[in-house]
Amino acid sequence: MFSVLSSAWALLLGMMLLQVGNGMQGTLLGVRGQLEGFSTLEMSLVMSGYFLGFLFGSRMAPEMIRRVGHVRVFAALASMISAVMILYPAFANPWAWGVGRVLIGFCFSGVYVTAESWLNNAATNDNRGKALSLYMIVQMVGIVSAQALMLTADPGGFVLFIIPSVLISLSFAPILLSISPTPAFDTTKPMTLREIMKISPLGCVGMFLLGGVFAAQFGMAAVYGAEAGLTVGQISTFVATFYVGAMLVQYPLGWLSDRMDRRLLILIASAIAALGAVIGMALGGVFWLLLVAAFLVGGMSNPLYSLLIAYTNDFLGSDDMAAAAGGMVFINGLGAVFGPIITGWIMGVVGPSGYFLHIATLCTMMAAYAAYRMTQRAAPDDTDRYTAVVPGVSPMAVAYAQEVAIEAAEDSEEDGQAA
Repeated sequence: MFSVLSSAWALLLGMMLLQVGNGMQGTLLGVRGQLEGFSTLEMSLVMSGYFLGFLFGSRMAPEMIRRVGHVRVFAALASMISAVMILYPAFANPWAWGVGRVLIGFCFSGVYVTAESWLNNAATNDNRGKALSLYMIVQMVGIVSAQALMLTADPGGFVLFIIPSVLISLSFAPILLSISPTPAFDTTKPMTLREIMKISPLGCVGMFLLGGVFAAQFGMAAVYGAEAGLTVGQISTFVATFYVGAMLVQYPLGWLSDRMDRRLLILIASAIAALGAVIGMALGGVFWLLLVAAFLVGGMSNPLYSLLIAYTNDFLGSDDMAAAAGGMVFINGLGAVFGPIITGWIMGVVGPSGYFLHIATLCTMMAAYAAYRMTQRAAPDDTDRYTAVVPGVSPMAVAYAQEVAIEAAEDSEEDGQAA
C-alpha cells in the first residue's frame, strides 16, 4: 500500500480534489435550483445533462488523448470544469445550467480517462489491485468530504461556487507537476451491445436499471432534499450517507460474491435497496429513518455495479473481459441519462416521495429479473474474482479492474497447479 502511495500520491490527491469539486457542485445545484425557483422537472433535465455529457465524453476522450496527449487534454478539460462552475451563479437559468452540466460531464469523463490511464501506468502487476482500491476509496472520500463544505457558506451566494472551482484548479498542480512520463495510450474496442446481451442478459438489464438508480443518487438527492424541506446541513448529511453506505458495504458484499451464486446476491442486494427506498418513501419525514434509507440504498446499489460486472465476467474468457467493460459502462450510462428525467417527472406527479418511488421500482425490477434468470440457466461452475469499482468512473477504470481480476485468476490457477 505504501509503495502505491509513494508512486501515485500526486495523482490520488489531485483526483480527490476533483471529486470534492464534483460532489459539491452536484449537491449545490440541487439546493440553489430550489432557491432560484426552478421546477423539479427543470432540475431533473439539468441533472441529466451531466450523464449525457459523460456518456459522450467517455467515447471521445480516448481519441482526444491520442491526438494531443494526456497533459493537454487534462489541463484543457479541467480548466473548462473550473470555468463552468464559477459561471453557474452568474447565469441562473435552467437552460444555461443544463448546457453547463453537459460540458462538465463531458470534461469529467475525459479527465477520468486521462487520470486513470496514468494510474494504471504508475502501478505494477504486483500492486495494481491496491492502486485501484485506493483510487476507489479516494473517489468516495472526495464525494463525502464535499458535503461538509456545503456548510461553510450561504448557498444563495457565490462562495460555494468559488470553492469547487478553486479545488478543481488546485488539482492540476500535483498531477501535472509530479507525474512523468506520460503513458502510452491504448484502448480495446468494446463488444457490441447485442453480443453482451446474449452473453449476460442479467448483466445488461441490471446495469441499465442501476444507471437510473445511481443517477438518482448522484444527481437528484439534493433536489429531493430541497423539495422535502430539509436544511442545507440535513441535505449534506443525507447525500453523504449514500456514499458512506457504499464504502462500508462494498468489500463485505464482494467477499460474499466470491462464495455464493452471484444472481442470488444480486437479488438480495436489490431487494434490500428496494426496502430502503420504501422506508424513505413511507417514513422519510423522520430524519434518522431517512438516513437509514439512504444507507441501505447506497450500501446495496453501489456494490451492485461491481457485482454485475463480475457476474458477466463469469461467462467471458479473459481476452474478452476488457472489451465487454466498455459496453457495460455504456449501458449503465444510458440508464443514467434517463434516470434524473424520470425521477423528476415522478416527483412532479406525486411529490418528493416520488424520488424513492423511482428507486424502489428500479431495484424491485432488478430483483425480479434476477429471480427469473435463476430459472433459465445454472450458475457457472467457475467464477472470476470480484473487483470493486464504483459507479461513475470511466471505462478505463473498469477495464483495469478487469485486468486485476484476470491476473488474480491466473495467479490462483498457477498456485493450484503448483500445489
